[in-house]
Amino acid sequence: MELFNPNSNVDFLAGRKVSIAISIVLVLASLVLLATRGLNYALDFTGGVIVEATYQEPVQVDHVRDALEAAGIHNAQVQSVGGTRDVSIRLQPQADQKDVEAVGRSVMDALQKTRADAALKRHPDFVGSSVGAELKSSGIVAAVFVMIGIMIYIGIRFEKRFAIAAIASEIHDTILTLGFFSLTHMEFDLTVLAALLAVIGYSINDKVVVFDRVRELFRMTRKAEPYDILNKAINQTLSRTIMTSLTTSLTMFALYFVGGPAVHGFGLTMLVGIVIGTLSSIFFANPILYWLGVSKTDLMPVSKENPELARRP
Repeated sequence: MELFNPNSNVDFLAGRKVSIAISIVLVLASLVLLATRGLNYALDFTGGVIVEATYQEPVQVDHVRDALEAAGIHNAQVQSVGGTRDVSIRLQPQADQKDVEAVGRSVMDALQKTRADAALKRHPDFVGSSVGAELKSSGIVAAVFVMIGIMIYIGIRFEKRFAIAAIASEIHDTILTLGFFSLTHMEFDLTVLAALLAVIGYSINDKVVVFDRVRELFRMTRKAEPYDILNKAINQTLSRTIMTSLTTSLTMFALYFVGGPAVHGFGLTMLVGIVIGTLSSIFFANPILYWLGVSKTDLMPVSKENPELARRP
């Protein structure tokens, strides 16, 4: 099935200066946001107190959150646990929250003011910030190793210019996704970190498809002009790119709206990453590849000279 005519000749590279300029502005804006506003790290990274409560009758998460707000317990993260009667309440660390048991009692007092059937399910737990620091460093190391592996793979399979363009677009996609979370100040937890690594893999997959078509067209075309080849490659893979993005987005929409609060961050991160990755495959990676000067000779197999043949008349 083709959504777009593969033989169309839309000149995507004509607006390369504008698209690259927009990308640079967005990347710089994202870096400024990350440097000034930062990310809203969740309890997984900052540490804090976890309180689990249970009710005799079903309870809505919004009602639990409202009860805590009314008692002066702000910014609590409330999630349903295994049904409609159990809730997990996560509190960011505060200077006056050194006694975990006292925090648990204050939370239960707030809940029992509105619902007398609320009870403590288990003793409150404290998660230290040292664990969060280790998770952050592990996530950074994982992302770096993923990008290094991608660069090595692309460099071996294609050519070094393709590897540079791929890594530039991967860094671009990652920074813009992080910039979105910094701008919206949405919670950044382990599920978001996992989705961010998935976005890196998803984004490179689409670029490999385009790069593979570029290589095929260079080898099939006798008089191969890089500008025309890159445009043709985008046109011929556009239907595949859009259909893959749409089908993956439908899954992520279902995960976001039906999957529950625990996977909201994962679904949203994937949706943002899919949009950014799809656009960068069309308007960022190929212009970078064109400016790096890719040509037909870069993709042709290197012929080895035979000295015996050279001596023959």
